[in-house]
Amino acid sequence: MAGFFEPNKILNKLELRDDMVAAEFGCGSGDFAISLAKKLKEGRVYGLDVQEEPLSALKGRARSENLFNVETIRCDLEERGGSTLPDAFLDVVLVPNVLFQAEDKKAMLREAARVLKREGQMLVIDWRKESALGPKTGRVSAEEVKEMAEEMGLELEKEFEAGAFHWGLIFKKP
Repeated sequence: MAGFFEPNKILNKLELRDDMVAAEFGCGSGDFAISLAKKLKEGRVYGLDVQEEPLSALKGRARSENLFNVETIRCDLEERGGSTLPDAFLDVVLVPNVLFQAEDKKAMLREAARVLKREGQMLVIDWRKESALGPKTGRVSAEEVKEMAEEMGLELEKEFEAGAFHWGLIFKKP
């Protein structure tokens, strides 16, 4: 996944402080979670995924890089409360390159919005619909995500190209 874009470059688009609490939804082996943990030295990063195997890989990577601010949670992000995190708990939620896999994209975004604090930032990246590479099904456009986020009361802060095959959006929770 990270071969398509550079997590550090993308994370630089966020307003980060050392002590923030963040999560990567659908983290897989945690390319973004690891980069974020290095930036949030006094904070905490949660890697959330429905599969145990990539969460184990993330734990191993964090240990091997001496990152002790990473926790993993096996969960279903398409369920209300599925992340198991409290309401308004996170400063930053990343939803990188995972929406195309979700059966209920709106439910996943709603869960991300639920756990986001006021003034918190949500970064969403996914495949361009017109890209020749990538999955054949499940893609969602940036416009569709903007509409869903607006329904949830989130405000669009930035729109950017996240590499040659992906779009990126950053929302703020007022």
